Amino acid sequence: MSERCGLVAVVGAPNAGKSTLVNALVGQKVAIVSPKAQTTRTRLMGVAIEGEAQIMLVDTPGIFEPRRRLDRAMVQAAWGGAADADVIALIVDAKAGLGPKVMGIVEGLKSRPEPKILVLNKVDVAAKDKLLVHAQRLTDALTFEQVFMVSAATGDGIADLKQALAQRVPEGLWHFPEDQVSDITDRMLAAEVTREQLYLQLHAELPYASAVETEAYKEREDGSVEIHQQILVARPTQRAIVLGKGGAQIRAIGERARNELAEQLGKRVHLYLHVKVKPDWDEDRGVYRDLGLDWVE
Repeated sequence: MSERCGLVAVVGAPNAGKSTLVNALVGQKVAIVSPKAQTTRTRLMGVAIEGEAQIMLVDTPGIFEPRRRLDRAMVQAAWGGAADADVIALIVDAKAGLGPKVMGIVEGLKSRPEPKILVLNKVDVAAKDKLLVHAQRLTDALTFEQVFMVSAATGDGIADLKQALAQRVPEGLWHFPEDQVSDITDRMLAAEVTREQLYLQLHAELPYASAVETEAYKEREDGSVEIHQQILVARPTQRAIVLGKGGAQIRAIGERARNELAEQLGKRVHLYLHVKVKPDWDEDRGVYRDLGLDWVE
């Protein structure tokens, strides 16, 4: 049996469950997840293996109507992630239904030549009588090679989807070693893990007015790693929220991020966090470079 290897672009509206799906297909966590929409900011590749096939999954930011430069860069990254894909997988939140965001993406996909599959996600919490209605409406609007109904959160339907993707990627040599599950660097991983904790612990208190920069990442002689990060916020009130009373919040964020990084990196981690007020951080080219986003006019 010959090796297969190909690129699958995972696209959809914000909060459709794309990152959770990529993690489920890979079999471990490679993308950060939070209940907030637009958690993924840049293209991130997860590498899944099914039999002789290596499936390179590009987890893209959610596609939405951009209002500012950061939004435009994220949407550009999402559509860019679909470029050169062997398959485009449109992920739809079956519980939320088919609003203008979903149908806008369907319109955008009509001109794409790549084969497309439809994945209705969150079927464990969606109204069962609506699933076939959603599938019919979407397949009437766009030609899909296959339709899958899954729950990335519970794993229901994931094995069938993974098998189908393995059959759809072309024959070719694997691009990554068998034990590599992502193309993200340790430095980027560190920033992503801290950003995830900001979202998980602060919820609606801190909207998307924050970014995490890894300023220094160095290996110590004892085998541990020392990481210095800067959390950028737009206003002093947001800095106070991140710090918390007596610095309790920033300590909790740092502790959880440090524990997760130690588990993912397999070594002791010394994590130092600093919160800086930078009103126009989302107009800084350096921040875009660190986020892995292109600067867009």
